[in-house]
Amino acid sequence: MSDLANLAPYIPHLIAMSLLLAASAFFSCSEAALFYLGRDDRERMKRGALGERTAARLLANPERLLTAILFWNLLINMAYFALASLVAIGLSNRGASSEASALTVIALFAVIIFSEMLPKNIGVVWPARLATLVSVPLNAAAKVLDPVAWVFGAVSRGSARVLFPRFEPEPYLELGDLERAISLSGEDRQLIEQEQNVLSRIVALSNTRIEEIMRPRLLYEALPPPVSRSQLTPQTTASGYLLITEPDSEEIAAVIDVNRVSLLAGEQIGQLSSPVLPVPWCASVADTLARLDAAKRDVAAVVNELGETIGIVTRNDILGSVLHAEAARDRGADRVGRIRAIGDGQWEVTGMTTLRRLAKQLGCDLPAVKGITVAGMLQEQLHRLPEEGDEVEWAEHFWRVLTADHPTLLTASVRKVLTPDSPPTD
Repeated sequence: MSDLANLAPYIPHLIAMSLLLAASAFFSCSEAALFYLGRDDRERMKRGALGERTAARLLANPERLLTAILFWNLLINMAYFALASLVAIGLSNRGASSEASALTVIALFAVIIFSEMLPKNIGVVWPARLATLVSVPLNAAAKVLDPVAWVFGAVSRGSARVLFPRFEPEPYLELGDLERAISLSGEDRQLIEQEQNVLSRIVALSNTRIEEIMRPRLLYEALPPPVSRSQLTPQTTASGYLLITEPDSEEIAAVIDVNRVSLLAGEQIGQLSSPVLPVPWCASVADTLARLDAAKRDVAAVVNELGETIGIVTRNDILGSVLHAEAARDRGADRVGRIRAIGDGQWEVTGMTTLRRLAKQLGCDLPAVKGITVAGMLQEQLHRLPEEGDEVEWAEHFWRVLTADHPTLLTASVRKVLTPDSPPTD
């Protein structure tokens, strides 16, 4: 009873502390929710409702946003601990030292748990929904601070110059830098072979056509709009994305990242879609990756001379072609172009390997045919679907079908036909 009597005069202080605690939790939750938003979420919010558009505008200037959040959170916490100190001092003067100590510890842990840990965890769990709710009041708080925000910017830049006077941003790597790294790696034994291979493949991106690593049109399923969660199957999401066609054609118009579907409740998932980036079949992989970055997209639709979609390529496909980790490429390896040496002058290729890529690997010119892949060429030469054991002699090379579980998902061996004029092999 005496404890309550000692706290009675400070009930207004405790109520004010609770309100400050809630305000601090608001700013902590806002920070976590807004900065946890992915690129796709931000792009979608630009075309959304008022709260979503406001969140997108705030994130367009992250320095202003973070300055406002930190300023108001710091100010609120200072007021909170000032009130806690007043109450603790008052209790001590009343002879309630134990209550004063307990209040100090409780106030500290309340800030850590209820204004930092808990709200930030909540913000990370529901970032899109909470960002929409907090964006409007947060924008108002940032506008209040705008007249003096330049002061904080000047202090930040000045301190950076004092503490790091010679700090300069690193320039972007250029192609010449990578080529020099490769040339030096031959002398530097500390650079392992795998790293050297990765550097070589990075340089090769500028000389590799996107059709060489694309997923051909025949090997993925696309669905017309509208799409629903029940349509998510291993067949429709083999690339990691659900492909959506145009309403009146089979051309790929948009994709949905399968990993983001779990963030949305309900059966309809069309609002998660994002448009694909059309690129010509002759574009280089490096140029396609640069276009994806500039457009903030993850999937490109590869089109031929007639504007027809002949395949798709994802950002992960491009990165996989650089890393060339066999474990990554084994994911549906028979569904993409693959070339593997199996002996002296002999190669094993998948049916979806393009003839241009194979010609580059073999170091020879292959005649132009209607089919652009190994499977298409074999069908054209055999005048029927390839079967296991079929043999074809074409373009001075001997081709043998090793497996043919599907008209296009086949593997074949290829070796050069030896003639009297052919140089001997080692």
